[in-house]
Amino acid sequence: MKYLSIIILSFVLSGFATAQSVNKDISNKEKVVALLNSFNTGDPTPISYINPNKYIQHNLAVGDGLQGFGEVMHHAPAGGFKANVIRAFEDGDYVFTHTEYDFFGPKAGFDVFRFEDGLIVEHWDNLTATTPVNPSGRTQFDGATEINDLKKTKANKKIVKGFVEKVIINHEMDKLTTYINPEQYIQHNPEIADGLEGFGAAMKYFAEQGLVMEFTKVHKVLGEGNFVLTMSEGKFGQGEPTAFYDLFRLENGQIVEHWDVIAPIPPKTEWKNENGKF
Repeated sequence: MKYLSIIILSFVLSGFATAQSVNKDISNKEKVVALLNSFNTGDPTPISYINPNKYIQHNLAVGDGLQGFGEVMHHAPAGGFKANVIRAFEDGDYVFTHTEYDFFGPKAGFDVFRFEDGLIVEHWDNLTATTPVNPSGRTQFDGATEINDLKKTKANKKIVKGFVEKVIINHEMDKLTTYINPEQYIQHNPEIADGLEGFGAAMKYFAEQGLVMEFTKVHKVLGEGNFVLTMSEGKFGQGEPTAFYDLFRLENGQIVEHWDVIAPIPPKTEWKNENGKF
């Protein structure tokens, strides 16, 4: 891993990765999967998929640019970092992944990468520690992985955006069963059970404990076929600024499965770049 960080830094200095050098025979999704898998293999080739002259970093614990990425690699523990990509999707210039990490401890994460001319130029993510199974015996990673209904991508993104904005943000609970299948709702949130009953019980618990789960703005909606990811901002727990990444699977126009990563947004005094979380 230290060897890989040296290679990354050398690419920064040499401007190695250019649009002309990119392998155009593989998709952007394949490039991202290869980049994340390089954590396991140490293969330096996928580093060339990142533009060394323009890499905007939104992980606030990492310095901007490819050099910031290299510095994180340089401080990897003795065994290095590990990444197991569970799901990967592509939406226009964006690729988003759902990954099981060993990254300073076991973590669940969503990553979003933006491409220009075949190179990665921007990155967002949300990470949280892995947890035991939830009340329905589900993990943060298991569940459906097959992508289908590609022709419904635009419609499914609209459905999910409507759900988050109307039900979660505007509290129009009468519309809940319009968006969520009342007969099948598989839940992977670590604290919530399956079904609308599990969702309702979680909301009741938060209210009784004086806790909040407040979404205030949807920043991005990305999708491929029957899977849609939303990146939202809000407050959680005692009111801490929070980033919510939610992945939904749809069938026949309704949400039937849900994964998420909820993570606090650190105060600006702790940021290692000036690009913001979103």
